[in-house]
Order: sequence, then C-alpha cells, then structure tokens
Amino acid sequence: MINENDILDMTCLTRAEIAAIAEHEHIGDVAAAEMGEYMMHIHHGPQHVQQMICEDIQAALRSRDLMRARALYQTLKAFLAAHPEALRGNS
Repeated sequence: MINENDILDMTCLTRAEIAAIAEHEHIGDVAAAEMGEYMMHIHHGPQHVQQMICEDIQAALRSRDLMRARALYQTLKAFLAAHPEALRGNS
C-alpha cells in the first residue's frame, strides 16, 4: 500500500520545498507534492515555485520571524542549486 511518505518521495522536490509550497498555498503536504511535481514540468513552473518560496521569505520577514525566513532561504538556495531553470530570466 502506498503511503504519504511514498508520495512525497516520488517527487523531484525535497520535503522542505514541499512544505514551503504547502505553507504558501495553505494545503496539505500530499496536495503540495502533487502541485509541485506538476509545476516543475510545465512552462515557467519552476519559476513559480521559486516565487512562492520568495514570497514566504518576505512574509516571514514582515512578521519578524527570522528563524523561519532563514530556513526558507536555505530551502530556496537548495532549490535553485538543484533546479537552475527556476532562476528568473531563464526560459
């Protein structure tokens, strides 16, 4: 039987990236994994994932949650290292 961990592990995203999408979209991890996997395979989808993470960093900074902002920044750095196509300006 397939479980939640299996679903999360089947994507090209890390758990932290999935959690960032879930936070941004206010959805559960499984739905975020499905959404993220889909977005990573559509035109400009990786850029949208990057934008979500950046918006969450900005929200954390506005609320003065520096620990959360730092964690999201690390997630963003890892995401861009693994998915350079997500850099803005890339087609």
